[in-house]
Amino acid sequence: MAQEPWKTEKWFVSPWNFNEAVRGQFHFPKQIKFHDITLRDGEQQTGVIFTKDDKIRIAEALTEAGVHRIEAGMPVVSPSDEAAIKEIVKRKLGPQIFAFSRCMVDDVKRAVDCGVSGIVMEVPSSEHIIKYAYKWPLEKAIDLSIESTAFAHEQGLEVVFFPIDFTRAEMNWVLDLILRVANEGHMDALALVDTFGVLSPHAIQYLVRSVKARINKRLEAHFHMDFGMGVANTIMALAEGVEVVHSTVLGIGERAGNTPMEETAMALLTLYGIDTGLKYDKLYSLAKLVQQLSGHAVASNRPVVGDALFQIESGIIASWFQNCGAENPTELFPFRWDVVGQPAAKVVLGKGSGIDSIKAALKNIGVQASEEGAMQVVAAVKNFSLRHKRLLTDAEFRTVVGATLPNTVVSTAKGVKTGV
Repeated sequence: MAQEPWKTEKWFVSPWNFNEAVRGQFHFPKQIKFHDITLRDGEQQTGVIFTKDDKIRIAEALTEAGVHRIEAGMPVVSPSDEAAIKEIVKRKLGPQIFAFSRCMVDDVKRAVDCGVSGIVMEVPSSEHIIKYAYKWPLEKAIDLSIESTAFAHEQGLEVVFFPIDFTRAEMNWVLDLILRVANEGHMDALALVDTFGVLSPHAIQYLVRSVKARINKRLEAHFHMDFGMGVANTIMALAEGVEVVHSTVLGIGERAGNTPMEETAMALLTLYGIDTGLKYDKLYSLAKLVQQLSGHAVASNRPVVGDALFQIESGIIASWFQNCGAENPTELFPFRWDVVGQPAAKVVLGKGSGIDSIKAALKNIGVQASEEGAMQVVAAVKNFSLRHKRLLTDAEFRTVVGATLPNTVVSTAKGVKTGV
């Protein structure tokens, strides 16, 4: 039987996603690229610090995961950042390497010295942020933006406008500003920047269509997660023809973070049938590396890369897992663990365990128990988990079995022991 896009050997999602009444509204571009900003915007998360070597290791891992573009940092931040960007460029990893800069010629010069091929340029875009945050006269902001973007183009850099606080500006005012800077300076692409994560998914169509009506340039989506809308907003923007996703590994970034790469890429692949070319089986190891180097705490149930996603404690789900086994794992999970490089699914023991979980665990350690004995172990496991407020380790389970079934021989890593 031919596979359907919503049900393959690797995933099982809703067929409604592929209904023509739904898909007829889409205008996805032919190719979607991921522009990773972990090394710049991601490091802006409070307390996250990447050394030069950290940045190089992450850039190499991003390359292995198939990321198309890497924003390697902002040269003016520190000598270490500048050195890291230069080294990443020097290694010719494969992805296009960008730097980030303010709308100042000196910033652009530093980026040119690093050898990058592209530059994301911060352009003020709301009257209030220019007035209160920059404390500049409007004409100064415009003049600096024109001068610096033109200079970047003259140096052979691909220029992406990055209008700070785009989504809290008045639409016509900000588009007039962007067009003036673009016409008198230079712009190759425009990032739709939701700096404070304040855009709703229902406003995306209005934003993209309003911009496209006046600006015929490549559009890129740079959204934040202050209200948890980054993934939804990004996909809505892509469905309107936006071509580039700005994202970070694990969604790290200022305040609530940036749009996370893992969820966005997997949603596109499975819910929309769009393969962006990433190596999805590298997502878990990439996330673990960034978690280690950033010190960022990651929830065990985080989508795609959480450590507990494929652990099964609930008794009824454990029973289903035993029935489905490795043959039909997507009856229990929306996608297989190996698609994203996660360890295989397994049953764990805790307060939620049921009789089938315990019987299987007893069999694994070579213990035969009566129905009554198995139920006693179930109660003991639940009691242990409740008392300690966590799952049991394998060693703890053996100890519980030995104490619950005193005359039982329990296998151990070193041999057997008799319950006492």
